[in-house]
Amino acid sequence: MTHIAVHLVVTDPDQAATWYAEALGAQETNRITLPDGRTLTVELLLGDTVLAVAGEMPARGMRSPAGLGGTSAALHLQVPDVDAAWARALQAGATAFEPVRDAFWGDRTGQLLDPFGHRWALDEHVRDVPHDEIVSRAAELFSGSATA
Repeated sequence: MTHIAVHLVVTDPDQAATWYAEALGAQETNRITLPDGRTLTVELLLGDTVLAVAGEMPARGMRSPAGLGGTSAALHLQVPDVDAAWARALQAGATAFEPVRDAFWGDRTGQLLDPFGHRWALDEHVRDVPHDEIVSRAAELFSGSATA
């Protein structure tokens, strides 16, 4: 396990586990089912990261992005072929948030929303960029004098 494990609240942990496996290549490692048959949590392995998905429990403060009106975070997933991963995720029901493009920091990247409202950046490293070039390009971009 990496130093940080991700725990996502979703509307349906069974559907989410299936989606993350099909669309992102996650592998199920553990599942906790309650006596009434409901799934409490599904633990997945996505690369070397533990990704747990659990259903909403508003009384316990656990709400999905839909219940909160959106998400403020983006999860970044390094992939070997961003265009293929992007196509697979869209085919599985993701919604494009930012289209795939070559970014100034050296990644080919795009952001999408999964069917449960979580935002993912799919990243493929394509070139090493010196730090001073990244800083200069960021300054241009965020001053309004350049485009991404």
